[in-house]
Amino acid sequence: MSQKNSIQEVAKFEIQAYHPPADFDALKNSHVPFTGSPRKHPHDSDIIILVVDPYSTHTFYYEFRKEDISYVEELPSIVNSEDRTVANVRIWVKKKSVGLRCAPFLVEDL
Repeated sequence: MSQKNSIQEVAKFEIQAYHPPADFDALKNSHVPFTGSPRKHPHDSDIIILVVDPYSTHTFYYEFRKEDISYVEELPSIVNSEDRTVANVRIWVKKKSVGLRCAPFLVEDL
């Protein structure tokens, strides 16, 4: 029997259990919560994009460095009128971290 067809031992995968923060009051004092739909950044894997209310006509998004996010809460998904769903999370970002807020607008005369 060739080596490809024989049974091989598979390494055990450890599953990390969900643990809430040890001291939620301390988290509230040292972090700020932001809620939205998470997206991957198209060019930088160290940045997360958080789209606020993705089905709204006046949406905007935040960009944060992953290292500045200490805790993530999964929230109920958002569903639009066409039954499309997007994930919704609350992230806790360290105070004094630098984030980017981007809002689209229509260019017109003042």
